Amino acid sequence: MDLTTNLPGLKLKNPVLPASGTCGYGKEFEEFYDLNILGGIITKSLTKEERFGNPLPRIAEGKMGTLNCIGLQNPGLDHVADIEIPYLINNYPDLPLIVSIAGDKTQDYIDCINRLNKINGINAYEINISCPNVSNGGCALSSDPLLAYEITKEIKKVSTKPIYMKLTPLVNDITKVALSCEKAGADGLVLANSYQGMRIDLKTGKPILSRKIGGLGGPAIFPQALKVVYTCAKVVKIPIIGVGGISTASDVLEFLLAGASAVEIGSANLHDPFTCKKIIEELPKVLKQYNKKSVKECIKGALKYE
Repeated sequence: MDLTTNLPGLKLKNPVLPASGTCGYGKEFEEFYDLNILGGIITKSLTKEERFGNPLPRIAEGKMGTLNCIGLQNPGLDHVADIEIPYLINNYPDLPLIVSIAGDKTQDYIDCINRLNKINGINAYEINISCPNVSNGGCALSSDPLLAYEITKEIKKVSTKPIYMKLTPLVNDITKVALSCEKAGADGLVLANSYQGMRIDLKTGKPILSRKIGGLGGPAIFPQALKVVYTCAKVVKIPIIGVGGISTASDVLEFLLAGASAVEIGSANLHDPFTCKKIIEELPKVLKQYNKKSVKECIKGALKYE
């Protein structure tokens, strides 16, 4: 069974990646399994300056998903570039490495990339212009097709690595944003970031999260995320990394058929840190069950019914 899949700058042994923010910078998951089994690893989003994130509480559980308003907490560019990235490169030299970058404005991304370009061993950048849990930047950067075009174009000018634009689904027509990013030179898309939701403490009547509203991940968003990948795969030619509510190997197959070339596992990692490992082990069985011999033959399989 051939689980390999190819993306610009990336040759993955399988299509399974941990979503940014769900396994930190790799060290957090080393005690559970050998990270080399992954198709690749995506770091927690870094920003130019250190961020402490939002006040507690920042996590709220739901019946069909998990809400969070972490707020891009991270130790900042200098620490990640000097400590975290070299650790991954030195200890996992054969593991494809995608560094996720966030910011409030275009120059923030450019400054980060100019620094990271100097590090050998990074394979690609995930450009997070869609975080729903910050006041500046965040979803606003990928809600306007023109703004998404401009930021993609400027980042592409300075990046020496492929860039994957991570978009928000919280727009009227995400295909317009996806097409703008493609036109501006994006090498791929990550579809998509969290939806939004909230929970209320019945004892106090107070919203549970400090920001009241947070990003929703988990099974509740699976059908919506699948639809986003499918609709964008019909109009763009660049590859898509799908994300949203994936927790099983069968879920992965659906995303491949919808048009994703690889997937990211998010909230499921928070409930079970062995999720990626289990999915990778089960994927050959699921493909065989549906008479598939490779991951590549599954990609965009559902689009033939258009």
